[in-house]
Amino acid sequence: MNQDEMDADAFRRFERTAHDEIADGYRDFFTGVTEYAVDPLLDAAVCTSGMRVLDVATGPGVVAFRAANRGASSVVGVDLAPRMLQLASAAYPGIEFRLGDAEDLPIPDGSFDAVVSNFGIGHFPRPERAMAEFVRVVRSGGAVAVSWWDVPVRHRVMGIFFDAMNEAGATSPPELPTGPPLFRFSNELELSQTLRSAGLGDVVVRAFSFSHRLNSPEELWNGILGGTVRTSIGIRRQPKLMQDRIRGAFERLVQSYLVDGGISVPVAFKIASGQRP
Repeated sequence: MNQDEMDADAFRRFERTAHDEIADGYRDFFTGVTEYAVDPLLDAAVCTSGMRVLDVATGPGVVAFRAANRGASSVVGVDLAPRMLQLASAAYPGIEFRLGDAEDLPIPDGSFDAVVSNFGIGHFPRPERAMAEFVRVVRSGGAVAVSWWDVPVRHRVMGIFFDAMNEAGATSPPELPTGPPLFRFSNELELSQTLRSAGLGDVVVRAFSFSHRLNSPEELWNGILGGTVRTSIGIRRQPKLMQDRIRGAFERLVQSYLVDGGISVPVAFKIASGQRP
């Protein structure tokens, strides 16, 4: 997809509205998936005691909270979705959370020692612009670190759903606006080049994988449909017959991950980090 083919403002509005709608479901289910990356992300940004840390696309605030627990002297979480910020502020009242756009951060230049974003980069309409903002607000010598999902064949928590939709012959519903390719940053070269193009040096990309245990296939199905955006809408906005076909394919595919007491599904992601000269 060419960047010119995407209406960035329309996609930004969609992301804000959709994340407001699924914020509670995201907190209740999907935070358990994304938190595998929290400590590796903070490690990649060398977040230690006394540092000033900015968490962009903070969601329910878990990364900001963990940075504060590491002894950061100042932590700010920024998100585009008001409901996400309500949840974050309620859970972690001692941390400052601000409404803001990753592509136009309400932050002065060089304000932080580290900038992190856990699974945010693939949601930004113009990720290069967001990365330039991350570099702008970090001090010289400071670090920027971002995470994103690996390809669906390895990141099976979501990959099962994409495979089920493909098997069922589902097409993207018309109300789903054109956005950035969902797995663009699963490619190590794309991810590292985006950081380098923003002016970061010493760029490193690392791959991580974990097994995520759940009580049942039903828990995974309901969690993804209630706690994600594009994946969920790609299923929920289908005609009933197509939804049933997708569910049938899902039920067959998930059998590979059955274990005693539930299911165990691979979670896989990449973390890229670099330093501002």
